Amino acid sequence: MDTAERLITSTQELLRERGYVGTSPKAIQQRAGAGQGSMYHHFTGKPDLARAALTRSAAELRALADQLLSADDTAVNRVEAYLRRERDVLRGCPIGRLAQDPDIIASPSLRAPLDETFAWLRGKLADVLAEGRERGELDLDPVTTAATIVAVLQGGYVLARAADSVEPFDQAVTGVLALLKGAA
Repeated sequence: MDTAERLITSTQELLRERGYVGTSPKAIQQRAGAGQGSMYHHFTGKPDLARAALTRSAAELRALADQLLSADDTAVNRVEAYLRRERDVLRGCPIGRLAQDPDIIASPSLRAPLDETFAWLRGKLADVLAEGRERGELDLDPVTTAATIVAVLQGGYVLARAADSVEPFDQAVTGVLALLKGAA
C-alpha cells in the first residue's frame, strides 16, 4: 500500500474512533507510518485528507449495500440481507457516526459525502421497495419506508452504543423487518 493509501486508511480509522477534532495530523502520520512531508505532498491539509477518507468510507458503504440490495431475490429478502449483514455495531456506522460530529457537519465539504451517501441509500432502498410493490410483494410507500429503514438503522447504532450492547440494534432491525413483512 502506498503512502497516500496508508494516510487515507489511517484517517478513516481515526475519524471513526476519535471524530474530526480528535484526529490530529500527527496521529494520522503515526498510524500511517508517514512523515509530515509525505502527508502534505499528497493532501493540502487535514480537511483535504479527511474529505478523501470520508469519500472512501462512503464508497465502501455504498458498494456493500449495493451488492446486497441488488441481489436476485424478493425486495424484503434483499432489505433483510442488508439489515442483518455482519457489522461492528458497537463501533457505530462509519458514516452515521460522523454525521453527529459538529466539525464535520459545520463544513459543507466534509458533510457532502455523508449527505450524498444517506441520499443514495434512501434512494436505493426506495427503488428496491418500489420494485417489490410493482411485483405485488409489498403494499407501502417506498420513499417514506426507505427513510424509515435508514432512520431505524442509524438509531439502532446509537442505542447499541449507549447500552454497550448489540441487543438494541438487533431489536430495532427485527422490529422494522416485522413491519416490512407485515406489509407483504
